[in-house]
Amino acid sequence: MTNGLPPTGIEKILVRLPNWIGDAVMSTPALGAVRAFFPQAEITVAAPPAVAELFRSHPYCDRIVVLGQGSAFPGLARWWAAAQALRRQRFDLAILFQNAISAAFLATLARCRRRIGYVTDGRGFLLTHRAPTPDRGRRLHQVHYYLEMLKHFGIGDGKPILKLECTAEEREWARNRLGQGQWIAINPGAAYGEAKRWFPERFAQVADGLAREFGCGILLTGGPGEIRIGSDIEAAMESRPLNLIGQTTVRQLMALLSQSSLMITNDSGPMHIAAAFGVPLVAIFGPTDHLTTSPWTDRAEIIREDFPCAPCLKRKCPIDHRCMKAVSAEKVLEKSRLLLAAPAGN
Repeated sequence: MTNGLPPTGIEKILVRLPNWIGDAVMSTPALGAVRAFFPQAEITVAAPPAVAELFRSHPYCDRIVVLGQGSAFPGLARWWAAAQALRRQRFDLAILFQNAISAAFLATLARCRRRIGYVTDGRGFLLTHRAPTPDRGRRLHQVHYYLEMLKHFGIGDGKPILKLECTAEEREWARNRLGQGQWIAINPGAAYGEAKRWFPERFAQVADGLAREFGCGILLTGGPGEIRIGSDIEAAMESRPLNLIGQTTVRQLMALLSQSSLMITNDSGPMHIAAAFGVPLVAIFGPTDHLTTSPWTDRAEIIREDFPCAPCLKRKCPIDHRCMKAVSAEKVLEKSRLLLAAPAGN
């Protein structure tokens, strides 16, 4: 079995995207490489609902299949129905950016003729073309993680540039919702776990400081599970923010971030969305690895403190959360001032 794929005869491609918003955004350069290598092919992306929303009106795909929410097997009947629906499409190639064995099972049951991906989660026997997983010691950034898998199969020349797009109508909605002036987005949540979250009172201190110094509006962003965090920040602030946590769709969040002048955030999905739109970022890292999941942009300031236990990649800190406690509000303010003072494009 050879690793290379034929340059012709592949007309319909299924791409199983990652389940997390941030990972999906970081896979967009690889998706662009697929589009460039197979310019005449119809590309269908399959993903859970929130991730699928990122790819509406996206130039790298033609169709979207929305998969069930929840676990890898969100009800066997629904999962089987998805496989049957995909089988009717007669895909020539399935590209698995998701690492789980369930992605390979889905592609196999859908009778995709060729199934390529990393040999992860014990799924090698389900793949027709296998890529060895990169050496863990390399601490490869996620953008290159997806690109290297494709290069293993001869799909190269992908430009490592994130790509998301909003429609003109979505951008107009965001401008109308925000109104005039400069807006700074504060994203205090993180879906993976509480250990990734900086403290509400420090976000509030930074937000008030920037509102006073720059006369800007403060926009609070996040999902339904982060409403309490937003309320805590709002209660601790002297100025009045526009708190839209839990009140926006993924597409609306994208549009709002595209109109922001700066984002201050934990390591999170919205951080990567903002990076894709070129929004300057102050990103606070604690238990996660800034070398593999940092915002893929040259307009970001990474704030973290070195500790022997970091990055631990734990959802909940088993000790005293020292990696986050060591990040001061003044440090975040300092980095925010630098980015706000820098000319656009620098």
